[in-house]
Amino acid sequence: MTENSLRSVSVERTSTGHFTATNARGGTISFGTGSGTEFTPVELLLAALGGCTAVDVDAATSRHAEPTRFAVAVTGDKISDELGNRMTDVAVTFSVTFPDVEGADRARAILPRAVRTSHDRLCTVSRTVEIGTPVTATVQDA
Repeated sequence: MTENSLRSVSVERTSTGHFTATNARGGTISFGTGSGTEFTPVELLLAALGGCTAVDVDAATSRHAEPTRFAVAVTGDKISDELGNRMTDVAVTFSVTFPDVEGADRARAILPRAVRTSHDRLCTVSRTVEIGTPVTATVQDA
């Protein structure tokens, strides 16, 4: 592992059931237990799945034509069984429209391949979820 490969965020409790995550660049996002409008951790996971693939697909298609619509819906079922709480049947669905301009036919043609390539190889988030990566949880002495 190299310094360039390390990714990190810190999470701080702001009040009961409310938290703020901060990345190494100083960006923040608030989330919580779902009692308000804040995203829950599961919703952040779904957003990360859709966002990761969206970044890849946008980079591949928008160089040919600027979309008039670019939306990604991410759904899944939260279940609790003998394996614990988890998500099943996660689906990432793209709805992308290109205007009738130069390059649009090329953008439309590569869209399915861009989605597949992101899912199968490029998107770190979906690759990590699908392959499965051990997570270690520890308590640091205060």
